[in-house]
Amino acid sequence: MRLLLMSDTHLPKRAKALPERLLAEIAEADVVVHAGDWVDEATLDLLETRSRRLIAVYGNNDGPALRARLPEVAHAEPAGLRLAVVHETGPAQGREARCTARFPDTDVLVFGHSHIPWDTTTPTGLRLLNPGSPTDRRRQPHCTYMTATVTEGELTDVELHRLPPRT
Repeated sequence: MRLLLMSDTHLPKRAKALPERLLAEIAEADVVVHAGDWVDEATLDLLETRSRRLIAVYGNNDGPALRARLPEVAHAEPAGLRLAVVHETGPAQGREARCTARFPDTDVLVFGHSHIPWDTTTPTGLRLLNPGSPTDRRRQPHCTYMTATVTEGELTDVELHRLPPRT
C-alpha cells in the first residue's frame, strides 16, 4: 500500500494551486494523508475527489468550515499500520517523549505545523513523520512531501520528495 503524506498547503495564500507533481502522486497513492493547515475548503474538496482514501485533520490556520469537516486527531489502520495524524506536536525539544505519552498505541504519527521535514523514531518505536509543506518552504531550502509503503503493518520506503522552485 502506497502512502502520500503532506501538510501545510495554505492555499491560496502561499500558492495558487498544489504542484502538478504532487497532484500526479495522488493518483498513485492508495492513501493520502494531510496533517492540517489547508486554509481553503477547495483543497479538501479536491483531495476528497482525487484520493482513493483520505486521512486528514484540521490545523491551527483552518477556520470553522474546515473544522466542521475534519477532526483534530485522526486514527486509522491502513494495511495493519496503527497510524495517527495531528497538526501540532509542540516544540522539537521533548517531542518524542510528548508524542510517546499522547499516542501510546500508535506505530506512526504524521504531523505538520512547522513546515520542517522530520523523521525520527522514539525509544518505544513510534515513528514521527512531518512531510514539510509542498507550497510554503518557509526557512527550508525546498517545498516537500513524503511517500511511504505499508506492508503487513510495517512502514518502509519512507522518502522525502523535494519540489522544484515555483516559477
